[in-house]
Amino acid sequence: MSDEDLAKIGVELLAALENHLVEAHHASGGSVGNSLIASASLGGPCYMSCRVADDADGAIYVADMEQAGTSYPPPVVCDEATGKCLVLVTPDAERSMNTYLGASAGLSIEQLDEQAIVDSEFVYIEGYLVTSPTGLDAAVRTREIAQAAGVPVALSFSDPGMVEHFPEQFKQIVGDGLDLVFANEAEALQWTGTEDITTAASAMKSTAKQFAITLGADGAVCFDGEQLHKIAGHAITAVDSNGAGDMFAGAFLYAITHGENVATAGTFASRAAAQVVSQWGPRLRADQYGTLKSEFFGA
Repeated sequence: MSDEDLAKIGVELLAALENHLVEAHHASGGSVGNSLIASASLGGPCYMSCRVADDADGAIYVADMEQAGTSYPPPVVCDEATGKCLVLVTPDAERSMNTYLGASAGLSIEQLDEQAIVDSEFVYIEGYLVTSPTGLDAAVRTREIAQAAGVPVALSFSDPGMVEHFPEQFKQIVGDGLDLVFANEAEALQWTGTEDITTAASAMKSTAKQFAITLGADGAVCFDGEQLHKIAGHAITAVDSNGAGDMFAGAFLYAITHGENVATAGTFASRAAAQVVSQWGPRLRADQYGTLKSEFFGA
C-alpha cells in the first residue's frame, strides 16, 4: 500500500470518527519524541534528530518541542506530509494505532547534528528506525559518533513486532554492545529468545551494560551493571496506556543524567509512567512535571 493510500485512510478514519469520539487530543508524538519531551519538561534539555514537513502538523510538532525545551533540525520541504498516528483508546485503557509515517520515513544521516551528539550526556536511539534503510543508517551512525566520543548510548526496542521482524537490523544498531536498553516484557523475551523474565534479564547482559525491562502494572526490573533491581508498580486506575513506556524512558534518562542511580531512576520512572497512564494522552500537562519531581525527590 502506498503512502498516499495510507494518508487517505487516515483522513477517512478521522472523518468517520468525528461525531463518535468521547474525547480527543492533538499533540506531537513518536516514541522517542514523547520520551525526550518528558525528560526536557523535567528539566533536562534535549536535542531530537527528527524529520517533519513544513506544514500545519509540522508546526504543531516543533511548537511542542520548543515549549518543552527540546531542540531539533529545521522542518523540511518535501512531497510527504508530516507523519501522523491515530491512536484509539478503548475503555480498558488499551490502544490501537493507525500510523502514516509521512516525512519521518525519510529520516537520514542528514538530520544528524554531530556536535549535538558529542555534547550529549546520553544518546537515545528509537527502535522503529529499523524499518527504514535511511533511518537505520542514521541510527548506526549516531551510535558510532557517540561511542567514538565516549558518550553513552541507549536504545528502545520500541515494539515486539520490530524485534521479531528486524533482528538483523537491531544487531547493527547494538554493534558490540550498548550502555542502556529499554524493553517491555514481550520485547525482552523476543530479543533474547527466552520464556521468562529471569532468563531474559540474564541474557540481556550481553546486549547492554545496563537495562530496564518494564512489566506493566507489575513495575519493572532494572540492571545497574552489577545488581538486578525489582521495581514495584503503582496502584492506579488506568485510563490510557498510550505513552507509558515512553514516559518511563524519559523519566529514567532524566534521573540518571542528574546523578541518580539505576534503582532510584527506575522507581521514579515507574511512578511517572503510572501517572501518565491515569490520564488521557501520552504525556503529562506542563505543570505536572515539576510537581512529580518535587513529590519524589523532595526538591
